[in-house]
Amino acid sequence: MEDSEFEEGQLVVYPAHGVGIVQGIETQNISGSELRVVVIAFDKDKMVVRLPLNKSTSKKIRKLCTKKEMEEAINYLRVPTKTKKMMWSRRAQEYETKINSGDPISIAQVVRDLHRTATQPEHSYSERQIYQEALCRLMREYAAVAQIDEKQAMENLEKVLAA
Repeated sequence: MEDSEFEEGQLVVYPAHGVGIVQGIETQNISGSELRVVVIAFDKDKMVVRLPLNKSTSKKIRKLCTKKEMEEAINYLRVPTKTKKMMWSRRAQEYETKINSGDPISIAQVVRDLHRTATQPEHSYSERQIYQEALCRLMREYAAVAQIDEKQAMENLEKVLAA
């Protein structure tokens, strides 16, 4: 991504952390070399990330998905879960990879697979952690794309999951 693709206040997705807001582009002096970085703030995590502006940056950051892409991701929540017959540690690793991909459809698949209704058995601690991480990532991007607050986004996702 070039400098012109980033604007202060622009919402972007950094797959390892979810939706953040571009605070600007800075020039930093590191070991005598000047380096241009994009500064992204993640308010919910109280974190700021500075990524060097180079060709690989475009692979690390993406614009918010479109409304159509988000609808497709939410539709995955309606598809029945496919049970996998593998050890939890392997599934957990796959789920983490999907969450960290930043792809809303992959994240929705994790939410769908780990969602439990009131009549189903309780999650293990690690399942709950992964489920909450995926749900929060999906909810934050959904809220940003739909231009609604996070509380409303969560309520909408919960309605879809309960249906």
